[in-house]
Amino acid sequence: MSGRAKKIAFGALAALALLAFASPNRRADIAVHMHRVDDLTPQRIEAVVDIGVFAISVLVTWSKRLTT
Repeated sequence: MSGRAKKIAFGALAALALLAFASPNRRADIAVHMHRVDDLTPQRIEAVVDIGVFAISVLVTWSKRLTT
């Protein structure tokens, strides 16, 4: 690979990295809904981990009474 091709490849990778880190929405939202539709107050656990570079949000809901 010639010197010019290496510079172009490095520039393309740098631009791709900047686009990835400049994205305003670096957050993964995971939701698991296991509650009944007619349950107005389902039990829930919610956790968020934010380390600056990216964030992960997890929400799990369930009903106390799953059978009718």
